[in-house]
Amino acid sequence: MMIRRQSSGIKCTRLKVALVVFVFGWQCTHVHSGKSPSALTVVESPEVNLNEANHGNDEEDPEDFEVFHPTDQWQTLKPGQAVPRGSHVRLNLQTGQREVKVGEHQVLEHQTDGKRQETEDRLGPSFSAEELKKALKNMKEGVDNETSDEEKKAKEALKARFRPMEELKKDMASLDMLIQSDFQVISKLVSQFNSSNATVEEKVKALHDLEYLVHQVDNAQNLASRGGLKLVVDALNNTNYRLQESAAFVLGSAVSSNPVVQVEAVESGALQQLLTLLATPRPMSVKKKALFALASLLRHFPFAQSHFFKLGGLQVLGDLFQASGGEALRVRIVTILYDMINEKELISQAGLDPIPDASHNERLHQYAQVRLQPLLAEQGWCVLVPELLGSSEHDWREKALRTLLAMIPYCQTEYQQDYGLASTLSSLQEQYQELVLTEQVLGDEDGYFGEILALLETLVLKLKRA
Repeated sequence: MMIRRQSSGIKCTRLKVALVVFVFGWQCTHVHSGKSPSALTVVESPEVNLNEANHGNDEEDPEDFEVFHPTDQWQTLKPGQAVPRGSHVRLNLQTGQREVKVGEHQVLEHQTDGKRQETEDRLGPSFSAEELKKALKNMKEGVDNETSDEEKKAKEALKARFRPMEELKKDMASLDMLIQSDFQVISKLVSQFNSSNATVEEKVKALHDLEYLVHQVDNAQNLASRGGLKLVVDALNNTNYRLQESAAFVLGSAVSSNPVVQVEAVESGALQQLLTLLATPRPMSVKKKALFALASLLRHFPFAQSHFFKLGGLQVLGDLFQASGGEALRVRIVTILYDMINEKELISQAGLDPIPDASHNERLHQYAQVRLQPLLAEQGWCVLVPELLGSSEHDWREKALRTLLAMIPYCQTEYQQDYGLASTLSSLQEQYQELVLTEQVLGDEDGYFGEILALLETLVLKLKRA
């Protein structure tokens, strides 16, 4: 009997144990959907998806579930609470409650997410591309609304300062601004000057523009070929002094160092017209320009020089040199004489022709026919040139000394008999010796006054030797 009772007790005990195991297994299966390997071990909970959790009941709102946030300590899980993926879940056999704590990989994710969240918080809130576009659009619209009046005023002010490109193009087209060659410009100026309807002002302006162009050799030749040079020469005989002065200025610039135009000018009667201006009463401005044109026409042109002497040019210059009120013209006249003497001497020496070309022999023959120095002595220039030494201008004295030295072969007797010249030369020597000492004190060993003193000493020495 005792054995049966013991056997029955054992059976009851076994039955209770089996019942407890069954109940525990059923609970674990219900809670973990059969994914827990054992009711007595710690289980890692899968991620709980609210939609999956409610797939059996579509009417329940996923937001109704209370999400449990585990920590690194075991906490009791209440019924209906959702467990995050990777959490550790266990059944406490003493209390019969489920307990949860975070898993190891959740700690790592939490740390990573925490750093990312910290970075995002530090950088500021993030926005999508659409949100940024909308924000920028709203800002632009706001600025446009606020500054629209100011911008309108600024645009109106800008329009007032500048003209549209289309208007500028129309204006340019109306002005017919085409690039013209020098030949076209010269032809236009000649036509304007030759027009019977042109006023004196228009003709003077045309001559002024021509003078600027004819400094170039080609332009001066184009003027001659166009017939404009003949018109300029004829203008020297005009009754208007302004036209005479402007025409002489153009003529002097055109013939300067231009043999082709020099020939054309002589053939057009330029020498006669210039001598007429110099021999008759004219304003000083006209005579200065006429002397400029004469010097340019005679320079390096022996044919013109011979023609000049035949026309009585030296006599005209002599009268002009001695005329009252003509002191300002004296240095110009003496310069013309010195240049003609000097260039003849240079070309007579081998290899010193200022314009070497194939016609060198012809030029020598033409210069040989120019008897300048005998004519100067015959017409009293040996006495006239020393008068220039009485000027206070150093440049005038220099030109006179150089001319006197060039004229010594034909004026030696007149120089020796002129006691006033000897006294003047002696006085000038003393004056320039002092000026040279002043230059040396200032550190200028080869100064301008030294050159003049050298000319004086050379002239005095040559006169004493004679």
